[in-house]
Amino acid sequence: MKTLFLIDAHALIHRAFHALPPLTTPEGEPAGAIYGISNTLIKLLKEQKPDYIAAAFDRPEPTFRKELFKDYKAHRPPAADELIHQIIKARELFEKFNISIFEKPRFEADDIIGALVNKFKKEKGLKITILTGDLDTLQLIKKDRVVVQTPKRGISETTLYNEKAVIDRYGLAPSQLPDYKGLVGDPSDNIPGVPGIGPKTASKILKKYRTLENLYKKINEEPKLTEKLLNYKEQAFFSKKLATIYQDVPLEVNLKDLAFKPPEGKTLTKYFAGLGFQSLIKRSFSVSNDEKRSLKEERDNTTEQSLL
Repeated sequence: MKTLFLIDAHALIHRAFHALPPLTTPEGEPAGAIYGISNTLIKLLKEQKPDYIAAAFDRPEPTFRKELFKDYKAHRPPAADELIHQIIKARELFEKFNISIFEKPRFEADDIIGALVNKFKKEKGLKITILTGDLDTLQLIKKDRVVVQTPKRGISETTLYNEKAVIDRYGLAPSQLPDYKGLVGDPSDNIPGVPGIGPKTASKILKKYRTLENLYKKINEEPKLTEKLLNYKEQAFFSKKLATIYQDVPLEVNLKDLAFKPPEGKTLTKYFAGLGFQSLIKRSFSVSNDEKRSLKEERDNTTEQSLL
């Protein structure tokens, strides 16, 4: 079975930025998150060898969720300048790795990934793995054909979620997670949910009724919760809408466009050398002796020019 890897670049950069100690390039620019993502990509490409790969980025413009709800993610502090700088620079990193980048105004990286999953999930003989730093994309999981891989500690160790793993954790199928957030909300995104409905109650309710729509059709069967659920009915459905990944983002791409071509060792070596990532050069893709001599000559010429 062939594999397609979809990378939530924005989430992983955030994760690496907060998980790793500060690091700077020889020019003094922040580079800790770039180092972390580079390390993750080398490990991923060498160990899992995907056949197809793409990365999704958030855009700086307000998303459609922000347009619907001005307080969406409102409690999050502004991103540090050092983080913003590395988010911008990360696009160059993915280009050096020959990984296609997708982004779209008004949509989040999750929506881009959702659209790519929706586009390719019916391809015969294809398994899709989503690499992300958060769990919002768990709702996209389809048995063992679409799975989510997320860092467990730092950014090097990961946990793999298939449909069984989601059921084990939440007691619900992946497709029910937007309904779940419609009830419990999501503090990280400032999604309100229904006040007073916690994870255990929400899980119990959705095991019985499957969806919010079905729950409200049979609301009289829950006399202890009827008043609360009716008072916040509109908010529950609105929260579900905010939590649902939009899978119809218009993207013009074919699977063959995402075929992974391993990066040239010389390209990565030169790139990492410029950033001061000497430890990654040793772990990176192979470089021939001729390429090594060429790189040495370039470095020697650069040093010579700097002394003139």
